[in-house]
Amino acid sequence: MALLEPLVLYTAKICPFAHRVELALAETGLKSNKDFERYEIDLKNKPDWYQPKINPASKVPAISYGGPKVTGDQPSSESTKLAESLVLLEFVADLFPNSRLLPKDPVLRAKARFFIDAFANKFAPASFAFQGGKSTNGAEGIFSGIEQLQDLMAPEGLAIGDGKDFTIADAAVVPFFARMEVSLKNDFGVYPEGEGKKAWETLQTNGRFARWRKYWETVKARESFKTTFDEDYLTKQYSTRWTRA
Repeated sequence: MALLEPLVLYTAKICPFAHRVELALAETGLKSNKDFERYEIDLKNKPDWYQPKINPASKVPAISYGGPKVTGDQPSSESTKLAESLVLLEFVADLFPNSRLLPKDPVLRAKARFFIDAFANKFAPASFAFQGGKSTNGAEGIFSGIEQLQDLMAPEGLAIGDGKDFTIADAAVVPFFARMEVSLKNDFGVYPEGEGKKAWETLQTNGRFARWRKYWETVKARESFKTTFDEDYLTKQYSTRWTRA
């Protein structure tokens, strides 16, 4: 697969939303900084030109597409600027319809989008609340969210359909599961000390989560995940980010 127009992805290693798009691009077979430019944005010290020229919301991910071929730090006014991770997932899928990121079957397309919606409404708020020390029932919200996602998954393999194709549903959730693993198994969070490791042990041993564990093993074995996720970097960043009172 090849791009017909220049593409620059503005991203940040620490950001799960940006990681969504990196995964999708990797699944198309495109190589970072060969077929497209991957431009790392320091979220604590963003370039002055980023907000006015790339994304008025000043967030990652964002894509510059088309126009003359220029470097990421010299964006052209002739290129189209796009933002928001779920929008960009579908944009990448539309650029490469044969990638199967977005199923051709309308029913499976709807299931992929419903899976993402369930993740956003059932799992993500509970995960953020637990890590931020705002959960009123410990890790139960995380456990419940994962069980609800399991109910929507294919019997084996990946999330949607027959479990053989990596879709936008997988790209949308995988970055957050990856960061959950780093956080919980290292006990990074403002919950009571030891609760993260305890929650991770439950996810690794309790039969309630057998389907999720198989899913997670399948995803982590994919080349797209291996080339876009830097666990050592995240561990170092999280070790200084999450502190307890």
